[in-house]
Amino acid sequence: MAVFKELSNSTIADTEKKISDFWNEINILKKSIDNRDGKENFVFYEGPPTANGKPGIHHVLSRTLKDSVCKYKTMTGYRVERKAGWDTHGLPVEIEVEKQLNISSKKEIEEYGIAGFNKACKESVFTYEALWREMSERMAYFIDLENPYITLDNNYIESVWWILNRFFNEDYIYEGHKILPYCPRCGTGLASHEVAQGYQEIKSNTVIVPIKRKDADEYFLVWTTTPWTLASNVALAVHSTADYVRVKSQDNTFIVAKALAGKVFGDDFEIVDEFKGSELEYVEYEQLMPFLQVNKKAFFVTLADYVTTDDGTGIVHIAPAFGEDDYQIGRKYNLPVLNPVDEEGKYTDTPWKGTFVIDADLDIIKWLKEEGKLFKKEKVAHNYPHCWRCKTPLIYYAKPSWYIEITKLKDKLIENNNSVEWYPDFVGEKRFGNWLENLNDWAISRSRYWGTPLNIWRCECGHLESVGSRKELVEKAIEDIDESIELHRPYVDDVHFHCSKCGGTMTRVPDVIDCWFDSGSMPFAQYHYPFENKEKFESQFPADFINEGIDQTRGWFYSLIAISTFVMGVAPYKKVLVNDLILDAEGRKMSKSRGNTVDPFQLFDQYGADALRWYLLYVSPAWTPTRFDIEGLKEVQSKFFNTMKNVYNFFTLYANTDNLNPKDFIVEVKNRPEIDRWLLSKYNSLIREVRREMDIFDLTKAVRKIQDFINEDLSNWYIRRNRRRFWAKDMTEDKKSVFGTTYEVLVGISKLIAPFAPYISEEVYQKLTGEESVHLADYPICDESIIDLELESRMELVRNLVSLGRAAREEAQIKVRQPLHKIIVDGKYKKNIDYLVPLIMEELNIKDVDFEDDLSTFLNFSLKPDFKVAGPILGAKVKLLGKALSKASADELVPKLESGEKVVLTIDGEELEVSKDFIDVRISSKEGFNVQMENNIFVILDTNIDDELKVEGYVREVISKIQQLRKSNGFEVMDNIDIKVNGEVEVIEAVKKYEEIIKEETLGLSISYTDEELDKQNINGHETGIVVIKRV
Repeated sequence: MAVFKELSNSTIADTEKKISDFWNEINILKKSIDNRDGKENFVFYEGPPTANGKPGIHHVLSRTLKDSVCKYKTMTGYRVERKAGWDTHGLPVEIEVEKQLNISSKKEIEEYGIAGFNKACKESVFTYEALWREMSERMAYFIDLENPYITLDNNYIESVWWILNRFFNEDYIYEGHKILPYCPRCGTGLASHEVAQGYQEIKSNTVIVPIKRKDADEYFLVWTTTPWTLASNVALAVHSTADYVRVKSQDNTFIVAKALAGKVFGDDFEIVDEFKGSELEYVEYEQLMPFLQVNKKAFFVTLADYVTTDDGTGIVHIAPAFGEDDYQIGRKYNLPVLNPVDEEGKYTDTPWKGTFVIDADLDIIKWLKEEGKLFKKEKVAHNYPHCWRCKTPLIYYAKPSWYIEITKLKDKLIENNNSVEWYPDFVGEKRFGNWLENLNDWAISRSRYWGTPLNIWRCECGHLESVGSRKELVEKAIEDIDESIELHRPYVDDVHFHCSKCGGTMTRVPDVIDCWFDSGSMPFAQYHYPFENKEKFESQFPADFINEGIDQTRGWFYSLIAISTFVMGVAPYKKVLVNDLILDAEGRKMSKSRGNTVDPFQLFDQYGADALRWYLLYVSPAWTPTRFDIEGLKEVQSKFFNTMKNVYNFFTLYANTDNLNPKDFIVEVKNRPEIDRWLLSKYNSLIREVRREMDIFDLTKAVRKIQDFINEDLSNWYIRRNRRRFWAKDMTEDKKSVFGTTYEVLVGISKLIAPFAPYISEEVYQKLTGEESVHLADYPICDESIIDLELESRMELVRNLVSLGRAAREEAQIKVRQPLHKIIVDGKYKKNIDYLVPLIMEELNIKDVDFEDDLSTFLNFSLKPDFKVAGPILGAKVKLLGKALSKASADELVPKLESGEKVVLTIDGEELEVSKDFIDVRISSKEGFNVQMENNIFVILDTNIDDELKVEGYVREVISKIQQLRKSNGFEVMDNIDIKVNGEVEVIEAVKKYEEIIKEETLGLSISYTDEELDKQNINGHETGIVVIKRV
């Protein structure tokens, strides 16, 4: 019976499903947590996705990062709970339901009925839950989906109310009539952190309009990017200290900022006067568009510090209804507020009544032109805020809204942010840090339906009250209710209080809250804190680690820290990993309209979750945009996973052939051959490096180092170099050592890759060890005593020499199977690697390694100035440098330059110190040799081939062809064969001379020479017949 089982030969999808089913059977997540009972907690918070949208490839990326870190921390000894969450409130849900019900306005929703609408919302939020579950299971994302926190749950809402009630009682909540970014499609305002998520580049129609001064025949030139606001103009603004000019142009007199006159008029203007902006204050002008009436003084020039002379005309128009700056100027100068726009963003007055304001721009420009009130128009590309939920352009609109005065906490928020470790650090310092420096109060209310209701009740007398629990709600309610009441609209709308001030009836304000407040409350609400689970909350706060996309910087990351800073006084997270977007192979954003999206489920089917996870980690660091290229995924599958499987298959083939289990014996490391000690040293160095990278969340470097070790160190060097040791017939200490070393490293590698590639690691680990699961194992620990850096350095030198030797063969177009006399290397290496010469000889198929103290006798050097580097510094003297180099001894200069030394040359009677950067060193080999160099390491290959070497070349080529025939005929590794050959005398004589070696290398029992017609093989240009016959 085989000692080790073969790896699955089923499809990758079937293999992974079988392993996934096994994990479900044993409840692997619970086991991995219970496995660490009593250990220190590593706290992770899952950002809640919305389950009414399908999961995509970007979710695979972020969940791979989260899962890899959590699995790694579990294996390093921590207890890591992972509670799933669902974000179930907000406009994205409402918009989907509106589509289903074929309605599109708040009026239609209310006609349909809030109860029915919210019932449909509640049902829709889990539309794609099954897909999310499938994705999580298939990609082996270990998270508790059976006990998630859900933002629509009454317990969750009660915890949110408790937090809001604290804000209210401590005077943080107020109602304000501010200019608010407003979405006319959704019928509600947005908080500043929401606006930051929705900028899109658009082309807008901008205009410069001449506005006539009231007491003179001259015009103010006013620039605006929002022509639709001109109807509401009530003032102009200039900067008090800026220079303005009165100019003659086009037979008219205009006033503009001096700095912008050339840009506005070109060359066609004459300055007739110059003055400061302050001199224009209170100068009156005629109303531009006479459609709206004013009820107080208007149409005069004001002063505003925010006016710039960077673009436009240096004069801006003021419409207090549609801009925060304008609104503040309006308050300062007691200006009227003209607002002819309804909540759907349509005009209620003007000739464009009923038109969406932004759509009216072209008609307004046409009107201006017809009225002779258009000086210039042009299209300008700029970033404009759009609703992050429905993509409608926002308008700035005077609306009453409820705010949290979060600016009171600004200094504490900045202090808490500075305590957080951000990966990458510039996100915390710049993007998030700058956001906090420019903090605005949080617009918390939304004039919508499906969300956590704002827990504030109002009386007609103006008195306000808040509730912080269901118990308090029941106690205050006039109606007969109990704590099972549904905490959504319209049910809480039907609850009223007696006013403690006047005895009147209090009604809940109709708003719901920003859904980002819901998700930001999750550290508390996920455990229904403070109503229960106090100890659980305390053990799971703050988070040691969270990870989401860059778009959450001003979303979830902000709402978390804002709420926790208020409630607990500290940041809710210690370390934040921020991943960037996934782009297509050309660097474009993925979108359905472009047709460049990828389906993660198809990728799971075709390539497997392991390969997709590994590729997403390998291709680029998390914090840079990931360019998804299917060819790169295929390469990872081929180069890494196939190599891993090949190493396993090679090891188990020979272990099973000899019925050998390395667990049955041990060879002390100190007694193992040097190449075994080298591999173990490299392996332990790898463990140390992977742990270092994981501690700073550089998963890309971690997987790249593992892949390089498996491909280059383990497979391409160690296994390939030691194949004959596996084939040895006797059970010697050497054979035990090679099997033991390979086994230990393979088991270790299966644990090293487990956080990143959970499936292949599980299969390999189980089949090597017989243990239950790699995900219940401990992560490898570096054994410093095994690391031998000198040994690693010596072997690295040997590998570099071999690599250069191969490059020399390739350049000389000589096959590796063709033996050569020697390579020549620097004599300084002799002491360190003399005993490794046989290894170099075997690798390069050469007879000798010649250590020479003076390599120059085999090389030709030429020195010329590097004009790109030396030219700008030396100027005209660069030609003299060329003369100096032609006279210098290249043999003396080159070694100094290559070692980094500077040399002194005499140029035009002056001594000049020059470095290698100044000089273009050309090195070539002398006749009969080929030279290769890298990092100041030279290898000179003797390319002369005599008759004896030619014969050996034939033999090596014959052996290679026979091995290929064995494989193509499907022979087993240990099958013996008989060999028949015929061909030209030169090749046949070579075969006869080395017949025993050929038989030994190919498991041949006989070689016969025949005149039969045999399949022809090309043996270094000679047609040779070869047939192999399996000996039965």
